[in-house]
Amino acid sequence: MPLTANNPKRETWIDVPENSDFPIQNIPFGVFLTRDDIITIGTRIGDTAIDLAALHQLGYFKGIDLTDDIFLQDSLNDFIADGRKTWRLVRNRISDIFLKGNHELQTNRAHCSKILFKLSEIEMQLPVDVGDYTDFYASKEHATNVGSLFRDPENALLPNWLRIPIGYHGRSSSIIPSGTPVRRPVGQMKPGEDGVPGFGPSKLLDFELEMAFITTAANDLGKRVDISEAEDYIFGLVQFNDWSARDIQAWEYVPLGPFLGKSFASTISPWIVTLDALEPFRTDGPTQDPEPLPYLEQHGKMNFDINLQVGIKPEDGEETVVANSNFKYMYWSMAQQLTHHTVNGCNVRSGDMMGSGTISGPTKDSYGSMLELTWRGQNPIKLSDGTERKFINDGDTVIMRAHCEKDGLRIGFGECDGKVLPAIL
Repeated sequence: MPLTANNPKRETWIDVPENSDFPIQNIPFGVFLTRDDIITIGTRIGDTAIDLAALHQLGYFKGIDLTDDIFLQDSLNDFIADGRKTWRLVRNRISDIFLKGNHELQTNRAHCSKILFKLSEIEMQLPVDVGDYTDFYASKEHATNVGSLFRDPENALLPNWLRIPIGYHGRSSSIIPSGTPVRRPVGQMKPGEDGVPGFGPSKLLDFELEMAFITTAANDLGKRVDISEAEDYIFGLVQFNDWSARDIQAWEYVPLGPFLGKSFASTISPWIVTLDALEPFRTDGPTQDPEPLPYLEQHGKMNFDINLQVGIKPEDGEETVVANSNFKYMYWSMAQQLTHHTVNGCNVRSGDMMGSGTISGPTKDSYGSMLELTWRGQNPIKLSDGTERKFINDGDTVIMRAHCEKDGLRIGFGECDGKVLPAIL
């Protein structure tokens, strides 16, 4: 089925600000609360939110096999479960409806008043009900940096890292949409000389610059997804900040890995950008050496060229950009992650979310966490207001952005931000 919505020559009758993340070629999907306190599934073009439930009820999706209530949901799970054919048909139709020169909706003021909203009139919600969340550890630069900080730099990567996409199961209940404040976590920390663990608010609160992909139902229990089909089960991506309490994590992670140091909050951008919209931005991934085992062999352009940025804004100060990275640095691709996830027969369901792990590039300014940027606090970062940061302070807002850009076309994710509130003692 052709991806007509991706045509870079398409223009829309909706006003789109210059350098917007949301041209007509994007058409992401999300869930929002309207000015009438109704939760609906929608999309966005420029700074205009579009109520897809109203669009459907008014007959604009005729000819597409959709249930009456497909967009009258508080999550995208059912829509995602309908599969790639439905996603493409709906996205192409939305593109046609808002194409410059198509006056079917544009001149119908009564319909426009029910379908179109200013961003100030809506409140974004979590786009999916995340049943299961897995976080991978798939950036070679990040894994090397962390291994160098906590182990022998000569043996920074453990023997299994270059053979399998390393991952762990996270906590889905604490995944929150952009704009939701994050409470500094409290927990145990490494013992001092008296052998008694410390206890209190985390002193080493950190961000992790990640992307995450959302799946549809991929396999039955006991069956696995072949690498050649893996991307058919990926609906789209969000930007992802996997907040981390480094001191809590350091004390608890041996022998079973992250727990309370990660599960207190994870922030996602609220608009899911489809894999179809990102198709023009495919790029080669890093050379994989040694060659993966046959079930993980993937050929062609495995990665996507997505520019990533992190800024820190103090409570009464200006934002300072502290890192610029790129999704293309991922050593293990999304398809490889999903394939490995199911190779043992683990079933993946609609709305499941899989984080990339921290995305760090080859240069110091492209590291995806404060742990790396400050080298475990040894090299503090100076912000534009003159203050320094080893890790994240109370009152700081961490702002992440992601976008692709090629031949004048920009596709982005909006912002993924969260303000840190003091711990509750």
